[in-house]
Amino acid sequence: MLVMRRRQGEAILIGDGVEIRILSIDGTRVKMGILAPRSVPVTAREIELVRKENLQAAETPNDASETMARLLKALPNGATPKTGEKIPEVADLGEKKDQIL
Repeated sequence: MLVMRRRQGEAILIGDGVEIRILSIDGTRVKMGILAPRSVPVTAREIELVRKENLQAAETPNDASETMARLLKALPNGATPKTGEKIPEVADLGEKKDQIL
């Protein structure tokens, strides 16, 4: 990691097309301006981290539908649960649990 000290009004150049300029310094807060071509994405790190976490949370495991089908088959008499009826937890299935999973 390159560490540089800059004062207000000074800039840092990255490659041929990116300039980071220190616009103001107020206590522990630094206001920067970034000049970059439109083809270069510029995003705050915390926004990128949240985006990645959201994408990861939205992914469904590949075997989720198969596991759900096996759990539904394990219901007594092959019945499907009615509205308001509790679906048995995997832990409640006893010996059938090993056969299902």
